[in-house]
Amino acid sequence: MSTNKNTESDVVLIGAGIMSATLGLLLKELNPKATIQILERLSSAAEESSDAMNNAGTGHSAFCELNYTPEKNGIIDTTKALNICEQFEESRQFWSYLVNKNIIQSPKSFVNTVPHMSFVWGDNNVDFLKKRHEALKKHPLFEAMEFSEDREVIKKWAPLIMEGRDYKEKIAATHMNLGTDVNFGELTRQMIKHQVSQNGVTVSFNTEVYNLKRTQDNRWTIFIKDLKTGKKRTITTKFVFIGAGGASILLLEKSGIPEGKSYGGFPVSGQWLVCEDEKLAEQHFAKVYGLASVGAPPMSVPHLDTRYVNGKRSLLFGPYAGFSTKFLKTGSYWDLFKSISTGNIGTMIGAGLDNMDLTKYLISEVMASENKKVEALKSYFPNAKKENWRLEIAGQRVQTMKRNKDGKPELAFGTEVVNAADGSLAVLLGASPGASTTVNIMLKLIEKCFPNEYKSPEWQAKFKEMIPSFGLKLNDHPELLKELRAETSKTLELKY
Repeated sequence: MSTNKNTESDVVLIGAGIMSATLGLLLKELNPKATIQILERLSSAAEESSDAMNNAGTGHSAFCELNYTPEKNGIIDTTKALNICEQFEESRQFWSYLVNKNIIQSPKSFVNTVPHMSFVWGDNNVDFLKKRHEALKKHPLFEAMEFSEDREVIKKWAPLIMEGRDYKEKIAATHMNLGTDVNFGELTRQMIKHQVSQNGVTVSFNTEVYNLKRTQDNRWTIFIKDLKTGKKRTITTKFVFIGAGGASILLLEKSGIPEGKSYGGFPVSGQWLVCEDEKLAEQHFAKVYGLASVGAPPMSVPHLDTRYVNGKRSLLFGPYAGFSTKFLKTGSYWDLFKSISTGNIGTMIGAGLDNMDLTKYLISEVMASENKKVEALKSYFPNAKKENWRLEIAGQRVQTMKRNKDGKPELAFGTEVVNAADGSLAVLLGASPGASTTVNIMLKLIEKCFPNEYKSPEWQAKFKEMIPSFGLKLNDHPELLKELRAETSKTLELKY
């Protein structure tokens, strides 16, 4: 096959998901003259992790996610919850900016008000939730959170989780009206649609990146192939971002940057139970999160959710974790094996041996029958009937493995960006809270990869225009928090 003439671009974004869409839009707003090429191996944007049914759609703000507030020596650590909530507020502000600029016409097409709840049962879990509520409510970000052990109050919040429940069972719940359901797939598609309408921005679908190499002048040559015609070409760029979901780990290895040498990845697949019965869907209006099973990865915390997809309201329960050697839902069964190298095999073996609970959990999930899955649902919805629910394949995630500061192998939970030392390349790895905190992740990436421009008065002013709380912690400025929540709720047509 012949290789066509090389083209040049200021920025290349690999993967047309929420991360690339957000970074591309930010960079174009900051520098309207920038040339940007977006490369996607599938036929349209947001078909992998960003697609509505490939993620939970939770606007992750730590209102309901119990794994963000671990208990250590009887004390609730709120650090991660506060950070994630701050980051989600930045996302809300940026999305409001997009609506105000008419980049997105209808906010309801991608974000809707859905209260966030935590729900537990058993003496120890109730005590934990009560302590969690007390710890969080001290902070302005969480002061609206309600706690109750009263069955009638909880029934009012979420009737289905109370119907048929053992009256002797000790239960508790927290409730936040400020929660949201987000269709990240729709948001991604609208952002990319706007970008390609601008001068200097192109998107190439059905285009696979099969290699990338650093040039002598510290730029990057991206080797790509048109999957429909088989034609190959190259792009030379000053900066490349790899936001290719699970496949990012493979491209990180191909880049050869020393910063990524010891990283490995372990794929985790998933399934949802979905109910599209309109009568049932109307009886539940919340995202109800519980506690994860022992050994379960954070992306497998069970929850019963109200979802809005393409304007239709439905219920979703899961996810049920599983195992596949694919790194993408549409990937290859050889992905895991291709990713193993002399640089990361020690990391992967070491992290695996230290986390046998995860392995046992995944095996039990893979072996679970559909009836077992329905039984898990009944822990949250006691009167659930199998015939009202169908199994849906969820997105593929890759559990990141790395070396810590002491050189010890470990699992890396959450979202992580690996940068080349000179800032010419950045790779996004990991999962939840991911999409919800994309804006903050991309701001930090821009600071590392474009340090001089980031500090310039022009870019600093633009950051403040797009994200009014930029540079501030809203938890330390309760009046500004109240003002911005009211403004963004109005712009995004959310109930406040």
